[in-house]
Amino acid sequence: MAGSTYGESFKITTFGESHGEAVGVIVDGVTPGVELDERYIQTQMDRRKPGQSSVTSPRKEYDVISILSGMFEGKTTGTPLFIMLHNKDMRPDAYSDIQYSFRPGHADYTYLQKYGIRDHRGSGRASGRETAGRVAGGAVARKLLENKGISVVAYTKEIGGIKCKTFVEDAIEQNAVRACDPEAAVRMIEKIENLAAVGDSCGGIVECRIRGVLPGIGEPVFDKLDAELAKAMLSIGAVKGIEFGAGFAAAEMLGSEHNDEMSPDGFLTNHAGGIIGGISTGEEIVFRIAVKPTSSISLPQHTIDIHGQEKMIETIGRHDPCICPRIIPVVEAMACIVVEDLIKRQAAMHA
Repeated sequence: MAGSTYGESFKITTFGESHGEAVGVIVDGVTPGVELDERYIQTQMDRRKPGQSSVTSPRKEYDVISILSGMFEGKTTGTPLFIMLHNKDMRPDAYSDIQYSFRPGHADYTYLQKYGIRDHRGSGRASGRETAGRVAGGAVARKLLENKGISVVAYTKEIGGIKCKTFVEDAIEQNAVRACDPEAAVRMIEKIENLAAVGDSCGGIVECRIRGVLPGIGEPVFDKLDAELAKAMLSIGAVKGIEFGAGFAAAEMLGSEHNDEMSPDGFLTNHAGGIIGGISTGEEIVFRIAVKPTSSISLPQHTIDIHGQEKMIETIGRHDPCICPRIIPVVEAMACIVVEDLIKRQAAMHA
């Protein structure tokens, strides 16, 4: 289906629906001869899978991957990797009541307008389930980046108006919301659980840091590093905004404040977020995304059916009351894919 492929020199194509037989990804442009095993990819899949805690969907998908091609004797062959995950805990009957109605905040209406047909079972391709393939493909890119000394880490910065005040990187994977502030995490979890109890949801802000990227990566004018990262992040269904470095705060700064001055030892500040002119500076790349509240809530809402008749609707099912905790491995995956793709494009230019 058009729109399901991202990348040029390192490319992923995801496939599958939320309550179909399987989801997965085809990864092309993989460097041959790289040691890679299923356990490495599975580690990232386990971070994304549902049912991890009280603040995530109770759907039980173990997301066990199968690599069907592109590997031989534990190493990549350079040919396309085909990675598949069979859906196990499908409950399509849970969506029979909304088969002919449009859920507020979902892509039900727009998919029907575009294709003239829609998969009402958990949103089909518009479901967050699609991102499982991205995480699998992103794990491959992560492995290639690790060999270059590049790391990518994302974390929750804010949920439901509760903001992190400190940055403790070791705490990120030690709390259910993957927050960088352990004290804020406690309040975030309480807020999410309280909202879930009354059938509502909330959003938040996720920050990502990419370290070890050499200066000179990015393709002006239209394929800038920040432009490609923005496209990748905004392709994630719940993401509604993105900013780099100082971001929107730059609008209130003076040029003398925002400019990143330089010394023989490098940049003195990093308001640009590691990207100037669409090209990496060698500094840490920093961006933040705005994550909307989960659209699937069990409170009654006004809508219409496919005949234009007004209705009340409640979304019944197993959904994340806040998407931030599980979107983090997706953000990291897409960041890895973007950076690996642009590094390969840079290498081709100098080949």
